[in-house]
Amino acid sequence: MADSLKIIASEINSCKKCPLYEGTICAVPGEGPTNAKLFIIGQAPGAQEDKTGKPFIGRAGKYLTMMLEKTGIKREEVFITSTVKHFPPKNRPPTQEEMQACQPYLLRQLAVVNPKIILLLGNNAKNLKDHPSLKGKIVLDAIHPSAAMRFKKMAARMDEEFLKLKEVYHSTP
Repeated sequence: MADSLKIIASEINSCKKCPLYEGTICAVPGEGPTNAKLFIIGQAPGAQEDKTGKPFIGRAGKYLTMMLEKTGIKREEVFITSTVKHFPPKNRPPTQEEMQACQPYLLRQLAVVNPKIILLLGNNAKNLKDHPSLKGKIVLDAIHPSAAMRFKKMAARMDEEFLKLKEVYHSTP
């Protein structure tokens, strides 16, 4: 049977490979079209995402959506997920072990979607930059929206990074 985003999401929803699932409400597999040209990977779900099972819907998600709109990209055209699929306690960064436990799901999602462009948001996602599975893809990284919301210098840097994304996205077939 061929792999699909629905199959992967079902496995994520029942995953117990690391302790992150304990104390969470919903897994957050990610969402977006199977044929998305742009695949966005963030750090981890937050509290709002944990309540709904949807990625990037809290304050950082609204900021990300605004940044995408500024670049002429509709959020509905993009696949969005995170390095881990459950909300880390107290919104702490995920550990290396937690990211390793979720990585097979992420790599399978990438294989199914087969995007042309991958955008890594934040330091934890940037650790994937040299992963062999990303070879042949256009890989960009950017400040995480939550950092851009807190610090003006980070917001200015994110604006520059999204100008680059705009250029690449609209020039890539």
